[in-house]
Amino acid sequence: MKTVRILLNLVLFLLAFYVPALRAQEEAAPVWQINKFDITVNASQAERALNVRAQLTAQNIGRGAGSTITLRISPKAEIKAAGVGGAVAGFRMGEVRNDLQLVRISLPGSTAPGAVVNVTLDYRLPVVENSGLAALSPLGSQFLPSSYWYPAHNIATSQRGADTAPVRITLNGASGNTIIASGKASGSTFDQALNAQPAVLSGEWDVSEGSGEAINISAYMPKGASAEERKQADELIALASSARSFYSTLFGTTPDSPITMVAVRRGAGFNDAGTVLLDPSVFRRQKLDALSALSIAESVARMWIGALVPVRGGGGGAVREGLTRFLATQFIEKQFGREAAEAERARERVAYAPIAKRDGPLSRAVPIDAGYYNSTANKGAMIWRYVEKALGRDGFQAVLKATLAAALKSPDELTLDALRAAVVQRGDNSLKLTLDQLLDVPTDMDLMVGVPQPRGSQWVAALRNTGTIEAGVAIQGVTASGERVTTQATVPARGFAEAVFNARVTRVEVDPEKFFPQLDYSNDSAPRADVNMDPLIDATTRFVKQDFAGAETAAREALIGSPYAQEGRIILARSLLAQNKLDEAEKEFRAALAVKLPMPTTLAWGNIGLGEVSLRRDRPADAVKYFNDAVRADAEYASGLNARLGRIKAEAAAKSGPAPDESARAFIAQLDQTIKTGRKVDLDALIVPGELTTFAKGIVASQPEIWTSRVVRTEQVDANRLAVDVSLTTRQLGRDQAGTAVFILHRVGGGWKLEGIELFEVR
Repeated sequence: MKTVRILLNLVLFLLAFYVPALRAQEEAAPVWQINKFDITVNASQAERALNVRAQLTAQNIGRGAGSTITLRISPKAEIKAAGVGGAVAGFRMGEVRNDLQLVRISLPGSTAPGAVVNVTLDYRLPVVENSGLAALSPLGSQFLPSSYWYPAHNIATSQRGADTAPVRITLNGASGNTIIASGKASGSTFDQALNAQPAVLSGEWDVSEGSGEAINISAYMPKGASAEERKQADELIALASSARSFYSTLFGTTPDSPITMVAVRRGAGFNDAGTVLLDPSVFRRQKLDALSALSIAESVARMWIGALVPVRGGGGGAVREGLTRFLATQFIEKQFGREAAEAERARERVAYAPIAKRDGPLSRAVPIDAGYYNSTANKGAMIWRYVEKALGRDGFQAVLKATLAAALKSPDELTLDALRAAVVQRGDNSLKLTLDQLLDVPTDMDLMVGVPQPRGSQWVAALRNTGTIEAGVAIQGVTASGERVTTQATVPARGFAEAVFNARVTRVEVDPEKFFPQLDYSNDSAPRADVNMDPLIDATTRFVKQDFAGAETAAREALIGSPYAQEGRIILARSLLAQNKLDEAEKEFRAALAVKLPMPTTLAWGNIGLGEVSLRRDRPADAVKYFNDAVRADAEYASGLNARLGRIKAEAAAKSGPAPDESARAFIAQLDQTIKTGRKVDLDALIVPGELTTFAKGIVASQPEIWTSRVVRTEQVDANRLAVDVSLTTRQLGRDQAGTAVFILHRVGGGWKLEGIELFEVR
């Protein structure tokens, strides 16, 4: 025992010297940051590759000198040459770490702290298969940061976050297509003075330009846009303009950069420094949807938080993702009303709940963490909403404005530490303790409420708090007549309290506005029909099991607790329809579609429901319209399949379906024949280069004995795309299959080529 004690003391003695020495060594190391990207791209359709010269301005912001700089890039990149300060530099390549190639470039001598070096990298990047991140074809190209098509030192998973800086991009070889990148355009060159990551697109679009207050805002619609699509584009431009005005008032400044919204087949959801990628269906939907409104509102907010001032340092996601979501929801409330904002906050809670019990501290979250974006965006938004409640709206806005202004001066970056310090300085010690808990500790709070009980002339509900901080909360009661009454209580950490009402209440809910992030929101109200399952999950489960009466009951229970939950109303309506309660079902479907900001799924299933009601009432012409609106909503796979099958059925009943395009029918017959022969070279000739490579390989490998497509319907998607609904019969590897599919054809050089397969329900 004495020997063990001696050894332990020796270890502690050595650590006392080693750890400070190690820390000092780390502090003395160079830390690189990219301050400017200048990238020239030559796209070669024949080679299906990019030839790139990337010039980076890098600064050593560390405390030690550096003799090399390491750049990270796609492992597919073939490095040709490197240079520093205009001279040829030696480099080492080939090491792959975290799926990225490391390129170590030697610097001429030792680069002191604060020094700036200009690094050049010449490379070739082949594009074997197109995706939303990297695509190269005659129809258009698309290269987003997540494909790591350009070199950088810091990436998304780095502690400091990805390198963002002013960007210049020149794209040559776009085959006459329109080129899009963030910033101001001059020919094929784009200059972005804000902090951004390099991204570039090319393709064919129709353009709508904003004017007046909406100047410098544009929407790139699918080619051949209809009048309805142009109207929707104008609405998107007006929304972005209102968001820009909202944030300009909040921050007292406006970034000098255009806002560009672009319709893309893949990669929708990406946004950076004013460039926003949207699904083409956003322009085709019957009204603006909630997801698109939030995406645009967040994208415009990031022109200040991240672009005007870069967000760096530990816990940056709570600012970059969480604060922008909070601000976007504030804008939505101003623009569309409280109901739309409450619906968005409810979706934040629903999204966060599944990861709450395994979530880590937000102040130490990095993008490599599972659930990073879910946590930083949704829990982060809840935390900033709590801060606003504590400081008051004017107080919090003053903090944001002052912090951003300070960051613009020095050190030209925004950090979580700086923002929370400003919040604490304006608040009190109680706010500091709560904020420390919310940011530095995993979520541990669960607020619970019991069934109200009489006590003399009062009604009392038990409260419990499992968290490690006390919670001052409101408790809302509902009387038998439906009147809502509210009382306040403070529930101690890991303790109990009571909510006391001076009226008889039959139902209670703790923290009805949901200011606190929690592990479980399903026990916030009482009484509940089923204490073991969230009512919305229960309703969905019962519907899938075809217990439609039970699903109706559970859906009504869900709507009592979450009156703005569109998912609950749709499940209720579908349950009523399944029970043939047509009048009630129609009422609920129409109510779902009438909200100011419906979800895409609400638009899809609401119209599918009304289409089914119309068919059962023998009004097939009405049903065709509803199913067509559901198809145009393009929400997700299940609704898309149901909408297309319903439309075909309704058109047959109405005898109003359009005649299939004969050139498309001929192409599909040629495709069938080519698939049966199994010659890859012939099959590739019918497919847009870079598309459907896995599908083509599978066809060649399995060599179908039978492959027969019957064209049921064709629909013009845009000026050059055609959607073809087919009934398919196949035999592969001795197995007979049949079903439906939707092929997307693209007109190339006067003929059709297969560009995509939207649906494939063949079993």
